Parts: sequence; C-alpha cells; structure tokens
Amino acid sequence: MNQNYPLLNTITSPRDVKKLSFEDLDRLAQEIRQFMIQTISQTGGHLASNLGVVELTIALHRVFDLPQDQIVWDVGHQCYTHKILTGRKNQFTTIRQEGGISGFPRPQESVYDAFIGGHSSISISAAEGLAQAKKMQGDDHFVIAVIGDGALTGGEAYEALNNAARANAKLIVILNDNRMSISKNVGGVSKYLTLIRSRPGYLKLKHGVEITLDHTPLVGAKIKKGLIQSKSALKQVIYHSTLFEDFGLVYTGPVDGHNIKALCTMLERAKHMDSPVLIHAETVKGKGYLFAEEAPTQFHGIAQFDVDTGSTSKGTNHNFSSEFGQAIVQMAQKDKKICAVTAAMTEGCGLTQFASTFPKRLFDVGIAEQHALTFSAAMAANGMRPVFAVYSTFLQRAYDQIIHDAAIDNRHIVLAIDRAGIVGDDGETHQGVFDTAFLSAIPNTKMYSPCLFDELPMALNKAMYTDTGVVAVRYPRGGQPNLPQKLQTATTSYAYTGKTGKILLITYGRLFGEAVKASTLLGENGLQADLLRLVQIHPLLDDCVNIALQYDTIVFAEEGVARGGIGEHFLYELYSKGFRGQFALRAIPDAFVAQGTYKNVLKRLGLDALSIAQAATGDATWKKLD
Repeated sequence: MNQNYPLLNTITSPRDVKKLSFEDLDRLAQEIRQFMIQTISQTGGHLASNLGVVELTIALHRVFDLPQDQIVWDVGHQCYTHKILTGRKNQFTTIRQEGGISGFPRPQESVYDAFIGGHSSISISAAEGLAQAKKMQGDDHFVIAVIGDGALTGGEAYEALNNAARANAKLIVILNDNRMSISKNVGGVSKYLTLIRSRPGYLKLKHGVEITLDHTPLVGAKIKKGLIQSKSALKQVIYHSTLFEDFGLVYTGPVDGHNIKALCTMLERAKHMDSPVLIHAETVKGKGYLFAEEAPTQFHGIAQFDVDTGSTSKGTNHNFSSEFGQAIVQMAQKDKKICAVTAAMTEGCGLTQFASTFPKRLFDVGIAEQHALTFSAAMAANGMRPVFAVYSTFLQRAYDQIIHDAAIDNRHIVLAIDRAGIVGDDGETHQGVFDTAFLSAIPNTKMYSPCLFDELPMALNKAMYTDTGVVAVRYPRGGQPNLPQKLQTATTSYAYTGKTGKILLITYGRLFGEAVKASTLLGENGLQADLLRLVQIHPLLDDCVNIALQYDTIVFAEEGVARGGIGEHFLYELYSKGFRGQFALRAIPDAFVAQGTYKNVLKRLGLDALSIAQAATGDATWKKLD
C-alpha cells in the first residue's frame, strides 16, 4: 500500500507539509483522497465531509504553526485529513474501531487536536475561548475555527459571532460552505450564503482596489485610508454589508476551497489583519469521488463499501428509524394536525417519505435543537400535534427548552428519540445513554422504550392520543433483537413470562435480547429466571413493581446511565414497598462510553448475557458449564 502514496508517506507532521511546493501539495491532496477512500471503504466512517476539506486542511497546515496555532473543527467529522497530516496515518485503519483513533477531534489523542468535536456549532465559541486565553497569557499565536454552513444554523454560532470582534484576539473563522449539513441545508442562512456567492462584485472590487493602492506610494495610502473610512457607504451602493462584517469581523471571500495556492494566499492575508477575520471558502462535499459527490448524504456516514461501484455493504434498511418513518406517515394520513420536526436530520431520522408526502407538514429547522423544541411546544399550544424526531445525543442540547417551554405548561409534544442507547463507533460524543435519566427527572413527562418493531407504532399512537405533556418514544440504532416466537407479543405497557423461579430479570428495549439469553444460561444450570420487560419505562407501573416484589433476587439491566436511570427509580419503588431481597443493577457506570461494536461495548459494560447471568448468581466468576 505504501508505494501508492510516495508524498503522503513522507508526512509525519505539519512541518513536512511546509516543505512541499504547491505542485506537490496538489499531488498530496490526490494521494490523501485515494488513501482515505480505500481505508474508509474497509472501516466505514464519515467520507463525503472529509473529501470536501482536503485542500483546505493542507492549506491550514502549511500556513499556520501547529500545535502553537490551534484549529477547532466544528462537529469534527471532517478532521480525517488533519489526523493523517499530524502523525496518525499509520493508525488510520483503526479509526472509529475499538481501541483505535476517534472519528472526531480528541485532545486526549493528540496535541494537534485543540478541542473536542462531535456536536455542531461550538467551534467559534471554543476558538474565542482559546484565543482569549492565549491573549491574556501573552501568546501571539492564532486560533482558527472551521465551521460548515450547516453548523451556522445553530444558535451558539451566533452567540459566538456576537462576541467575536469584541474579543479582539488572534481569531480566524473559516466558513466551509459546501451547501450541506448532513441533509441539504435549509432556511435563511442557506439563502443568505447563496446571495453572497452570486454577488461577489463588491468583494472583488474592494480587494483589487486595495492591492492597487498598496503599491501606490504616498497618495495611494491617503486614498486607501479615505476609502476604508467610507467603505460602509460603498458597500451599500455596490453590495451591501455582509452579516459577518456587521458582527465586526473582516469578511473575505468567497474563495475556491479546492485551490491550495489561493487558500494559502487568503490565509496569509488574514494573519496580518488587526481584527478577527472570516474567510468564506466554497467546497464540494464528496470532492474527488464521484459516488460521494452525487450522493453526499449517503456517503456522510458510510459503512463498508465497494470503491469501484460505490455500493454499500450495509444490511437491510429495515430498522427502527424506517419503522418510525412508516408509522408517522400512516398516522399523518389520518390526522392533518400531525406534523414532524427535525433538526437537519430528515434522512437520518427516517422522515424522507414524510417529507415527500407532506412537505408542508415537515419542518427541518436546521441544526437548531433548542428552536425545534420550543417551536414544537408552541405549535402544540395552538392545537397541532408535533413530533420532534431527534437523536438521543442531540436532544441533550434542548434540555432547558423541554423543562421551560414544554413541561411546565404541560404542552403535548411527542419526542421520537432515535439512536437511544449504545451507538458504537461514534464513541463518547454520540452515545444515547443519558435521555432516560434526564427526562425522568422532569415532571409532566412519560417514556416508552419499544423492543419490537410492532411496538413502535403502538407507542406512538398512545403517545399521540392517550397521553398528555411531553411524551418520549425512544428506540435504538438498528433493528429489533432476535427473540423466540413466544416472546414477540407487542405491548405498550409490559411483558411478563410468569412466576417459575426466585430470580427475576428486568430490562427494556433491545437489551431484552441479552436478558433472554441470560435466562437460558441460568436455566441450563438449574436456575430458573423469569423475565419482566418494560415498555412504559416512566412513570413506572405499579403492576411491574408488584410483580417484582414476589422475587428474592432481582437483576435490572439497562442500556443507560445508572445514576438517575430507570433501574434506580425501580429500586426506590421496591424498597419503599418493603422489598428486602437481593437487587443487582447492571447499567452504565459513572464514565463515558468509548467507541466499539455494540456487542463488544455491552461486554465491556457488563450488559451482555453472561454478565447479567453472573449478576443473578452473585458470582462474577460464574459461567455456563460445559
């Protein structure tokens, strides 16, 4: 493999990038793309976003002095070239694998990763903080925030822009404009950037006049000063001021984000400005790989695929996301008040069919979970039935809005929480393991956790028409567990196998599959264990607590955090009613969950079948007899 990348193999740090000519840098970009495509085709990962920033990343590493200068990557899923150029090329085949390098920036992984990445719209805030800290300590190095146009739909980006000029620090913002987030960009920001791209006349004129006057002695300097002082009037006549200049940043661009020489020139100019600068770079998501260019959403986060055909090795599309999409369409066909809200995740949350069937009832608000929640609560206040479809990890961003804007006034909204539980290879920033704990702490909330596909539409229907307040229906990434036929009866309350022994295994969601295996393991060794599967997980049903009171030993297993989780609530209810037996809680401990396959993560956390069975025996060394 190495012989195919003669230039790339010479790069061990950003210092090596600085030694290359622009011609060599263009060849380096080609080699990085080839290397990235070949590797990700075997490992899976975020491909389209990374192919779009190859030249931009090379230019940043050539112009700036890392790690003294620092780069903050917004979201961070476009940091692969950065990782390759900062000494992690030989580890790249481990990306997003258990024990391997992260698919996002992680300061614990490398001194070149200045700040954690994973969620959107944080980069400008983080870069301002890093830059201000440098300034206060007399450090004259730069901090660069790389933010996509999709991330500019998030409110935190504007909170940071509002403070950027006032900071007066060594701050440069790179707007990576590829006209995409994960889904196609929507809303006013997208339209505004389209306007800037289509009317570059003023910006080109301004740049040309300044260059000319810079080379005109004495008189030129005076004229330039006069023009700068009157530039506001000039803008209004020719172009109008950009939003970014209104915030106090020096705006420059648009620039071809795939022209390394032009990028380097603009970056060098930005270093000599006396105030924070925003550089508008236009890029193509999926650049250099035709299949990714034509279908950037499909190649945003991709499993293994065939390089020659672009076909993915993903299995069936029959999963909880698609089941949700079908269910909500069927409900909306009968009820014109049902509408769907998403935060730039139309495809990811299974709403593609809803969007095409009911385009006027689908609201993609961009990467703006806080707005989505308040927007939904307000629609409910005026008689609509909104369903906010969101990944568990992103719902965290709207916690105050759940409390203040929905729960206090008991607004009836439905939260369709996708990717609930362990998500695997995206690691700590994306695990959906906190929603049960933080939602169960809020009054006027209710939660369902379907295990079976058939339970999802049932839970949605109950959440929509029977319940009140904030109702969450949470479901995992992927499909339902493979269960014996006798355990496949769908319900929206609970499922109980009946009393045959003194041990009861309690769980909810897809983890029920491991509990069934654990029960079988115990049975093969003469220990009878019954099963209680919760579907309504909050508030807890009295019937479920009363069933559990009949047992001497209870094991509660859940794919969520232990502290504040459903297991803790169940334990409290048991002991408040006099239970004095043995209770073991198998849940996620007080630690963040690192990347790995679902199966391996369960084993690592003690949530696999053997660990559950061991908890029931009270013997960590117990195992199935041969």
